[in-house]
Amino acid sequence: MRESFEQFYKKYLDSWRNFSIKGIENVVSPKYTAREIRGKEVYDFGYEESIDGWKHAFKELGVKRAKWILKEDVIFSLKDDEVMAIIWASLIVDDQPIETASLFFQTFRWEDGSWKLENG
Repeated sequence: MRESFEQFYKKYLDSWRNFSIKGIENVVSPKYTAREIRGKEVYDFGYEESIDGWKHAFKELGVKRAKWILKEDVIFSLKDDEVMAIIWASLIVDDQPIETASLFFQTFRWEDGSWKLENG
């Protein structure tokens, strides 16, 4: 199971780096839930909001010739069919690194014969 996750995870990160909304849509579970914290503001959202957010970000960043910088900090098994990945993400925009980064705690679950992003 771990080997299949590693192959899947590489494709997932490639989709992210290559601004592939189709690749992201194929990974995100319809049951997806997430929480984002910006400063003191907390936002909870699900599948539809997530996909809309990816589409908006990919479109906007594509115009700016952005490049994702993704650092995979930790990957560990939670259960036989569940893996958590901690990812540090930042951007280079117009050939300049931005000053901020985001930390993602993402849970992937084996569902119906494939890995899916369940929580972010």
